[in-house]
Amino acid sequence: MARPNQGDFGPFYQKYIDKTKSETIKELISNNSSILNHFVNNIPESKAEYAYAEDKWTVKDLLQHMIDTERIMIYRALTIARKDSVPLPGFNENEYAANANTHPRILQSLKEEFVSVRKATDHFLLSLSEEQLQQKGIANGNPITVKALAFIVYGHALHHKQILEERYL
Repeated sequence: MARPNQGDFGPFYQKYIDKTKSETIKELISNNSSILNHFVNNIPESKAEYAYAEDKWTVKDLLQHMIDTERIMIYRALTIARKDSVPLPGFNENEYAANANTHPRILQSLKEEFVSVRKATDHFLLSLSEEQLQQKGIANGNPITVKALAFIVYGHALHHKQILEERYL
């Protein structure tokens, strides 16, 4: 199985797919899952409420965003892999963040949730057949394949890992 092709996803997802260097789902997981988990688990508690500028998300907000986005993308992948042809909606990341209620949560809880979601994602993706990975549906008004969604999930997490490294930690 090769990487997603042009036409397998909306053009705005290219930057996430470009963050990944793997060719297969197994490589995608092997090359990235433990790195992402290790990174998240090593975010210091002292940075939990830190935002690098006014009106920017805190570390906890950003971590919740990563979790929410992964869940949404994997729901899309599940729906399309199971041949449900319903067009899937987009989502407003800022509305999700504004209503996530991360302030009272402790960072450790978000870390554990991230690792749990990541593990569930990995199991799900490894369970898919080549035919299921090639299934195409509509999400946020654009055609997308299950395979592209898998690469987007990892690329999105890698994108935010980089932002956390450069601006937060």
